[in-house]
Amino acid sequence: MNISAIILAAGQSKRMGQPKLLLPWGNTSVLGKVIETIQSAGIEDILVVTGGAKDEVEQLIANYKVRGTHNQDYASNEMLESIQLGLQELLPSPTRRDTSPIFKENGGEREGALICLGDQPQVKERSVRVVCEMFLAQKSSIVVPSYQMRRGHPWLLARELWGEVLQMRAPESMRDFLNKHGDDIFYIEHDSPDILQDLDTPEDYLKHKPQQ
Repeated sequence: MNISAIILAAGQSKRMGQPKLLLPWGNTSVLGKVIETIQSAGIEDILVVTGGAKDEVEQLIANYKVRGTHNQDYASNEMLESIQLGLQELLPSPTRRDTSPIFKENGGEREGALICLGDQPQVKERSVRVVCEMFLAQKSSIVVPSYQMRRGHPWLLARELWGEVLQMRAPESMRDFLNKHGDDIFYIEHDSPDILQDLDTPEDYLKHKPQQ
């Protein structure tokens, strides 16, 4: 797949009370499970945008041989800024060597970016795979999974729209962007709420974590 994944992992975990991405999840961690799911769906180029617990998260992602970039203003930034940082890292630059081996031959060109949440380990491989497959098959500029009329993650953004996202400024949000492009979105209906579920509180974690 000529698609890269951006995993948003720059939160502070305030409501969890501890770095939630590092919490145990089966045989790995919350973030580790997200990475494994994306890799098993066939995406090789993965970029993790880090924030809180930077050193620990960077050590974790190094074990999976995926790239990372740090959002230095994670404490005050919103999701938009992390997505912008990720997109900037995916764009070829004359001053930055593209270190992703699968894109060296074509000059770093990607068709799209899969936007993922680092605290969504419940998402299934098939959910990721179908979003990518529909993006390639339908040639839609935006592909979004939905459950009972609610947008979920991960969703896919075509390269042709990256520039528009990079030009956005607060208080604009990605919700504003998606609402603006409502006619361009190809929705994939899911029969499971896993695409909506993330882990914000200890109660969320205890409710959803795998049984040992």
